[in-house]
Amino acid sequence: MLQPARKKDDTPSPTPPVARQAWLMLALATVGFAVNFWAWALLSPLGPRFKDSLELSSFQQSLLVAVPVVVGSLGRIPVGALTDRFGGRVMFPLVSAATIVPVLYLGLFGHSSLGSLLAGGFFLGIGGTAFAVGVPFVSAWFPPERRGLAIGIFGAGMGGTAISALTTVKLVDAYGMANPFLITAAVLAVYGVTAALLLRDAPGRTVPTEPLTRRLAATLKLGVTWQASALYAVAFGGYVAFSVYLPTYLKTGYGLTQADAANRMAGFVLLAVAMRPVGGWLSDRIGPVRVLSVALTVVLAGALTQSLTPSLAPVGTLAFLAMAAALGAGSGAVFALVALLAPANKVGSVTGIVGAAGGLGGFLPPLVMGSLYGTYGSYAIGLVLLALVAGAALAFTSTGVRRALTRPAPAALTH
Repeated sequence: MLQPARKKDDTPSPTPPVARQAWLMLALATVGFAVNFWAWALLSPLGPRFKDSLELSSFQQSLLVAVPVVVGSLGRIPVGALTDRFGGRVMFPLVSAATIVPVLYLGLFGHSSLGSLLAGGFFLGIGGTAFAVGVPFVSAWFPPERRGLAIGIFGAGMGGTAISALTTVKLVDAYGMANPFLITAAVLAVYGVTAALLLRDAPGRTVPTEPLTRRLAATLKLGVTWQASALYAVAFGGYVAFSVYLPTYLKTGYGLTQADAANRMAGFVLLAVAMRPVGGWLSDRIGPVRVLSVALTVVLAGALTQSLTPSLAPVGTLAFLAMAAALGAGSGAVFALVALLAPANKVGSVTGIVGAAGGLGGFLPPLVMGSLYGTYGSYAIGLVLLALVAGAALAFTSTGVRRALTRPAPAALTH
């Protein structure tokens, strides 16, 4: 059908009903995203432990937790394009099965040296590519007017990082290093089999016929690819950076225990996860520009506040929770933007590139924070840099992105 014209305030028209099977597919995809992200985040809670046991520098510790992020991010580009071609029914079981191998390697053999951890972490990044499978899969099941909410709900699967934060350290303390990795591998295997049996691609899904390289080249020419990539690098990148580095930040900057720092990181993650579907839902109703503008303003204010290193009770905690809520809502709003502007047969390709930008946005800050702390003994400069980036993204949202959404949309085929 033809994509409905957008209103001048980028608010969509009334929504049609959605088939029951679409909600089942959304639930299965969300579980798959959560399980793969659980695996993807296994090294982060153990960063402080490896720093002590292997005598790592701050930069080496940051590199350890950042490697899966960058690999999972760049891997989304080909995986998203492959999902456009083969569908989520094939790609979800495949990604889940491939992630089992590095999980078992790290748990059984690969945790005795920095080199082996980096090698295992490199392939652990495969789990992070699940995001680029789920967005086009879910998008195909829902009409454009419901995709903000649907993709926001799917995005809540990033809460898999909270599972890792809440359980990994406790399981290692109680049962040994291999335990959380073995459990995660078993859950991945169960999900992979379940997905192979139950997942179905949407009827009438648009399957591209041109070669992968040509599709990626065409995707790079789309304005929405670059607009959404810039915003997602800030919104989701900020979330990823805090989710992997917050335990180190709290332990080093505030002297918290490893377990307490991991629990606080889990709280940050859970709030961001809860706010992601809210951001998508609000974007369906008031438009993604308004949601992104408020979210980025909150991030700017929270980062400036935290740069002063206030007491955790209550100012520091409130600043981090406000940023968590804003980053989650902003991440949901970015993919509501993608749902409005991306051609239907390129959603996977656009998602892959945008997802890569978001992951890369989360790769650099831990390295910067670790380097700055090693040089100056303070995280203040890094947080001021975050505030400046959020301010720049806010200005871009209010100008270029707003113009793109209020410009008359060309007729395009959708699922």
